Amino acid sequence: MSSIVRPEKTDLRREAGQRTRDDLLAAALELLAQRGQEGVTLREITQNAGANVAAVSYHFGSLKALCDVAIEHALERYLDAQIRELDTLAGNGSLSELAGAFARPMMRAMAAGGRDLAVIRTVARVGIDPPQGWERLAGKFEQARRKAVRVLAANLPETSEQELVFRVRCAAGMLNWLALAPIGAELAAEPAERVEAMLIPVVAGAFQGAQ
Repeated sequence: MSSIVRPEKTDLRREAGQRTRDDLLAAALELLAQRGQEGVTLREITQNAGANVAAVSYHFGSLKALCDVAIEHALERYLDAQIRELDTLAGNGSLSELAGAFARPMMRAMAAGGRDLAVIRTVARVGIDPPQGWERLAGKFEQARRKAVRVLAANLPETSEQELVFRVRCAAGMLNWLALAPIGAELAAEPAERVEAMLIPVVAGAFQGAQ
């Protein structure tokens, strides 16, 4: 006589599995933010997530695959937020407005702390030292860069596109460094309004360049 699994039990198992998967991703993300991919161990992730090694194998296949998914998740969250901010400019914002839109996801993460800050630090680490698989998100990077360059071109019509792309990449690199450097921790202790007042002119200056 075959046993019948009730639908509600199946749903509970699925929910429990999803919680375990989410907990593993959160634990991996936190450790990645602290140390980078080379400093993360399977034991620490499973201990922090309250899971076992078999759960990692079941949901991801390996430690590397788990870290790859966590990194991709962090990058997608960041890029989606940045693209949404840039979309509000409709291509005709000022340099100061562009700097605010470009840096706002990072500024908000600094103000929020916790997991949001862990995400942004992971983004910063992989931005400085890209992992294998970086090309999977090349389209989103290009989308954000293209939106920023469009606003820059409207403000700086005499500047070549190559130069504008370079300035956007420099601004992104500066934000990555800021998230990881001691000054980033100092900014995180400031009110959000103060962070914006301090950071937006610096990013706008990077966009402006020497005129």
